[in-house]
Amino acid sequence: MIDDDLTFEGLRDEYDRLFDSCVIRPEYASAAASRARQIAVDVARYSDVMRETGVPWFVVGIIHSLESSLNFACHLHNGDPLTARTVHVPKGRPLDGDPPFSWAESAVDALRLERFDVWSPWTAAGIAFKLESYNGFGYRRFHDEVLSPYLWSFSTHYTAGKYMADGRWSATEVSSECGGMVLLRALSNIGVVRVGADRVLVG
Repeated sequence: MIDDDLTFEGLRDEYDRLFDSCVIRPEYASAAASRARQIAVDVARYSDVMRETGVPWFVVGIIHSLESSLNFACHLHNGDPLTARTVHVPKGRPLDGDPPFSWAESAVDALRLERFDVWSPWTAAGIAFKLESYNGFGYRRFHDEVLSPYLWSFSTHYTAGKYMADGRWSATEVSSECGGMVLLRALSNIGVVRVGADRVLVG
């Protein structure tokens, strides 16, 4: 797939189709529901970031799960510790201020860096596009037979195949992390968010 195809307009219908047909695998249902409930517990902290950025609180929570396993001692950017600027990509964040950083100030920096604060629409497809952009389009570019586990792990849309590190691919490795869109489905299943007929998500 060439980069010209990696646009929201080009991918929106696919994302809608995949989310509509997303089924959490039975063996992962309990783990997905548990993670969704953990995100819901911290709605107040995620809402603080939402007020600064406009990013829905549950999207902040999903990224927090994906990047740092809901650890509030880590940068939202990539899971590096808040005691210093980030050392992994994106390196040296936040640019302003001095460590140790608060979780919220680092989270706001991460979302603004990736332009989540100016993104629209916050629909299922819009969230899928921003999450895949955040993690990168390497699966689509080089292994388009595998849907990104960053979005779809723990669902029937994903079986195996994973980048173990930047540029290091394994066709047999299975992601052990619940994908972002699967978390969104789990949050919907427990009644924390609602997917309306127009696919706009309401917290």
